[in-house]
Amino acid sequence: MNEVSGDSAIQVLLLVGALTLIPAALFCLTGFTRILIVLGFIRTAIGTPTSPPNQVLVGIALFLTIFVMAPTFNQIKTTAWDPLEANRITTAQAVERAQIPLREFMFEQTRTKDLALMVRLSQTREQPRTYRDIPTTTLIPAFIISELKTAFQIGFMIFLPFLIIDLIVASTLMSMGMIMLPPVFISLPFKILLFVLVDGWALITDSLVRSFSG
Repeated sequence: MNEVSGDSAIQVLLLVGALTLIPAALFCLTGFTRILIVLGFIRTAIGTPTSPPNQVLVGIALFLTIFVMAPTFNQIKTTAWDPLEANRITTAQAVERAQIPLREFMFEQTRTKDLALMVRLSQTREQPRTYRDIPTTTLIPAFIISELKTAFQIGFMIFLPFLIIDLIVASTLMSMGMIMLPPVFISLPFKILLFVLVDGWALITDSLVRSFSG
């Protein structure tokens, strides 16, 4: 009876400690970083630094992350959480099982070049031969680097059409001799109109979700 109570107390203690790591895990182990950066690029490209506000962007990124990560989370629940809750496996076994689907997701999104870089920087004596040999501590930074690169690539593609509008407006104003009028005041309504006409939010959402399955 005492041993069972002791195991339960340890599980509760580990759970409380794990809760403090949720923000870091959300940023580093899921697609949250990519989604949030891309949404920030959209706001900057349009030229509305405070609209949508940061809280809205974080909320959108959070629920899009849950949507994208749903298959992975379901695997973790089935293979790790449910057996742990039923006391069929230990906490250590649950952690090991939970890593498997999460590692599979990160490997799918990590570029081979970035993975090779972190393996080389780890300076391990034995070079890993398969993905299973690569430790999670090496996989996570490689995954983060790949996510940042992908987010900036998507952000560059987002910037192009809005940059063209800015150039057209600026050249038009200069040809009319209206040098003192800031081009941003004129181009902003056109950029918002373009984004609304092409259903920009739906296009961005579709591109972001598809970028995780490509």
